[in-house]
Amino acid sequence: MKDLGDLHYFLGMQVQRRDDGLFLSQQQYMVDILARAHMADCKPCLTPVDTNPKVSATDGAPVADASEFRSLAGALQYLTFTRPDIAYAVQQVSLHMHDPREPHLTALKRILRYVKGTLHLGLLLRPSSATDLVVYTDADWAGCPDTRKSTSGYAVFLGDSLIS
Repeated sequence: MKDLGDLHYFLGMQVQRRDDGLFLSQQQYMVDILARAHMADCKPCLTPVDTNPKVSATDGAPVADASEFRSLAGALQYLTFTRPDIAYAVQQVSLHMHDPREPHLTALKRILRYVKGTLHLGLLLRPSSATDLVVYTDADWAGCPDTRKSTSGYAVFLGDSLIS
């Protein structure tokens, strides 16, 4: 085994040592996703998801290139490792990977516009003397307009650091 020095870049994640901890970012990965989607010069938006009700699986016309939709949705799923703020929006888009429609593509593009405006964000892992394991959870009971299934989410913190 060989010591390669301090960690700087791993699996598409940039690692920066700071006085307050380790900052994990996928900034270059985000730039690459935007370029692949031809949205490098898009207008940013302030939120990753529209506040209107959820879109049905059958609304709108099918997208022209379903494989491109799936590829971008998958890329956004990987991005959620350092960007938990987009996890819900990406999950909602990913529900429709089998038969993407134009409203689903619009939702995906909105996430990309949000990413464009928040390229500087990432995940900060800080040392903490607290060793409490704290979990937050939420659900929207029967929130899917098609199946009436629930969507749930959670956040697990060890001390001050988000770990899952």
